Amino acid sequence: MSVLASPGVSLATLLRLGRVSNLPTVWTNVLAGTVLAGGDWRSGRAGLVLVAMSLFYAAGMYLNDYFDRAVDARERPARPIPAGEISAAAVAAAGAALLACAVALMATTGTMAAVVGLLLALFIVGYDVHHKDVPWAPLVMGGCRALVYCGAAATAAGAISTHVLFPALACAAYVAGITYAASRESTDKIGSLWPLVLLAAPLLPASVALLQGTLASAFYAALILWLACAVYLLVKRPRAGAVSRAVGWLIAGISLVDAAFLAGAGAIAAACWAVVGFAATLALHKQIAGT
Repeated sequence: MSVLASPGVSLATLLRLGRVSNLPTVWTNVLAGTVLAGGDWRSGRAGLVLVAMSLFYAAGMYLNDYFDRAVDARERPARPIPAGEISAAAVAAAGAALLACAVALMATTGTMAAVVGLLLALFIVGYDVHHKDVPWAPLVMGGCRALVYCGAAATAAGAISTHVLFPALACAAYVAGITYAASRESTDKIGSLWPLVLLAAPLLPASVALLQGTLASAFYAALILWLACAVYLLVKRPRAGAVSRAVGWLIAGISLVDAAFLAGAGAIAAACWAVVGFAATLALHKQIAGT
């Protein structure tokens, strides 16, 4: 397998490596974690953690391609490394640099945030190195998303309360369910269906939106409807490529999960921005694959 880079690496290659079409879901995680912690989501501190989490995400995607380069050469030869668009060494160096910058940014906002940042870095590297080897790897990926919530809360409030922790764990379960489904994309078959139960985890903590009035309840209903449509695609597979399409829908649905949590907290304006993140992710998936 050739890992030599072409003389110039295009911006398109870098964006594909980072799977940047999914970044709006990271931003809405930060939004939810900040608001649920009682912080101001329009503050400079919230902006700083948003940048840090974006760097964490891109680093994870770069390192994922680095460690998966041999598998990609067999199964997805169009990915940038096996296609010769960039060298494996360059991808590894860029991933490590992004990860270091992200940890450093988190450290500027306080001790608790620095600890969360270091833990998130360990989760990211652990997942990227071992996700092909262990069956519980989706739980590690879910843990990464939970730590985005926790990092935002630690930055906003210096602590991680149960108001943040329970939704964070529910989001982690949801993402673990997505990760399990994504691991079956190449076969376009799901296999065991029981891990998909994890996708329903956010519905319980988000149900408090039903107590916040009609508008807040609409966000909760939208989450249920979108989740039902995606699960239908996974289970029934009405057309070729249904699993891949469903995974893309579920990834975008991370922002709907955030919107439902925010609506449950009475933060309707923030919930609307989370819906914007959902729509942006779907639109960006048409330009850059999310998986």
